[in-house]
Amino acid sequence: MYAYRCLTLFVLMISLVHCTSKEDAEKAAKTSPSPVEAAEEQPEVHGTPVGAITLTNPLNKEWVAQGQAIYDTKCLACHKLDATRIVGPGWKDVTTRRKPEWVMNMITNVEMMLETDEEAQKLLEQCLVRMPNQNITQAEARSIYEFMRSNDGEK
Repeated sequence: MYAYRCLTLFVLMISLVHCTSKEDAEKAAKTSPSPVEAAEEQPEVHGTPVGAITLTNPLNKEWVAQGQAIYDTKCLACHKLDATRIVGPGWKDVTTRRKPEWVMNMITNVEMMLETDEEAQKLLEQCLVRMPNQNITQAEARSIYEFMRSNDGEK
């Protein structure tokens, strides 16, 4: 019974694929941008160096929530919230080991940090993978830092 359902589903999918005419496919190919054009439409953004940061006490709950949402979509694949290293280092106690400006510059200005900062260069040697530029603004980086503070147990 299961095999019959799978076969029926497969035949149905094949027939749906063939419902598109050759003309429709050619028209879609002409109107959609190429992968190169699509990449050019979204330029990589580099932030200006982050200066002094004023930390709030208690934590800004709105920033914590925003930071967690950004972490879930842009950071989770490479960074764990504990000390475990996946691709990048784990985030446990990062706010006690690093200054806020260092963390935010690492988030928003990866290239600058890897060129000029010894600690960033050491992390690259340990992890063997360059952190990609995620086009995160300073405001978003501040929210991520607030989430990091929350993760480290600050109230």
